[in-house]
Amino acid sequence: MSGAAVKAVVFDIGGVLIHWDAHLAWLDQMGSREAVAAFMERVDFPARNLRGDGGETFADLAAEISDPEDSAHLAAYVAHYHKAVPAKIEGTWALLHRLKAAGVPVHGITNWSAETWPIGLRVHPELDAAFEVLVVSGREKMLKPEARIFDLLCTRAGLEPGQCLFVDDSLKNVTGAQAAGMEAVLFTDPATLERDLMERGLL
Repeated sequence: MSGAAVKAVVFDIGGVLIHWDAHLAWLDQMGSREAVAAFMERVDFPARNLRGDGGETFADLAAEISDPEDSAHLAAYVAHYHKAVPAKIEGTWALLHRLKAAGVPVHGITNWSAETWPIGLRVHPELDAAFEVLVVSGREKMLKPEARIFDLLCTRAGLEPGQCLFVDDSLKNVTGAQAAGMEAVLFTDPATLERDLMERGLL
């Protein structure tokens, strides 16, 4: 389906609208990014974090780790999560507000833990009213790039996949959205996204 058919923009959040850096959750305790990176490698944090995004709890994930210190650090992630989402990506927010002002429906799909999502909302309360429809993976127990999470957004928003432009900083998720029938672009920076939106007549 051509870009002219696109009626709505669907945003990822972490890395697109909000800076996310998990290292910051442990930096004060461990003293250096190198020490945090070594810990994250030991516990395979990316894989465990994705499981958290899929609905598992960090307490359960931590209980799998045999080293008691590493286990305690992972279990404390939720308590320190606010440090990991320190700032908005202002340029993308400006584009989101311009889209809404132009009457373009704005939705969201995020891989985000159900445990940490309320903390993200406390740090960035503007997220609560940013989207007409928002799908949070941890609450739904499904993940990008699975087709069913994109289908769920379309069902709730009353849209066909080809009427959506999906924006994500992960190529895997962009490819998943395209496989589900959406138009999709890889987010690199707000200026490039602005050009993409203008080329499609959305701004």
